[in-house]
Amino acid sequence: MARLLEVRGISLRFGGLQVLGGVDLDVYEHQIVGLIGPNGAGKTSFFNCLTGIYQPQHGVVEFAGNDISGLPTHKRAQLGLARTWQNLGVVRTLTVFENVLTALHQHAGYSVFSGLLGLPISLDRERVLRRDAEEILDYLGLRPYATERVGDLSYGIQKKCDLAMALASDPAALLLDEPSSGMSPEEAHQLGGTLRHLRDSLKLTILMIEHHVPLVVGVCDYVYVLNFGEVLATGAPAEIQRHPDVVAAYLGDGLEEVSDASA
Repeated sequence: MARLLEVRGISLRFGGLQVLGGVDLDVYEHQIVGLIGPNGAGKTSFFNCLTGIYQPQHGVVEFAGNDISGLPTHKRAQLGLARTWQNLGVVRTLTVFENVLTALHQHAGYSVFSGLLGLPISLDRERVLRRDAEEILDYLGLRPYATERVGDLSYGIQKKCDLAMALASDPAALLLDEPSSGMSPEEAHQLGGTLRHLRDSLKLTILMIEHHVPLVVGVCDYVYVLNFGEVLATGAPAEIQRHPDVVAAYLGDGLEEVSDASA
């Protein structure tokens, strides 16, 4: 199995605050890897370093064998690194279909000039993009909401729309920031099935920040635990469940519930 994402020594400081301290992480092709830890552990800041939103003071990020440490966000996205957002990256005033279609336009393949004049190449490409948007909606079960304004929908459906927009970029790897946030336990369980299906059918690689431990245990091949900006523990989900520091710091009384949910 080839290594798709390799991170070495990522350190990030804001003034006198050390947010990340030498974080190492590996994600191999077609894995689902979990990143867990308490609020303030540095998980989203780490994602921001991977996607170029933050520039760490130290460290290297390699993706598909390329050093992307100095690349801007849009260049990393063009290489196949996509993400969702903890606070959503959707346009609430647009419909679900319009959001996905907008995300697809980075692959439009025609110039602004062609679009303004309505040349045949732009019309043909628009038909293809609309078809692709419909396929993504069908894939995630969002077709019933296609014409609904995103802002009028439940938070769980908005999170699915955010995922659909990330898929529209045709990624090799998905970085998911708390994908089950706002979902009911049943919706989170269904999301787990969706993520496994995406991995298996589209050959995607997934790295996700997640607080819903049963989801992590149920779908992840490997788990990293962050604490105060440093890696506290790594291993298979079952190993993480038994790690004494993780149990004490993050799972506590919920460990029995997590074990039952993953049985």
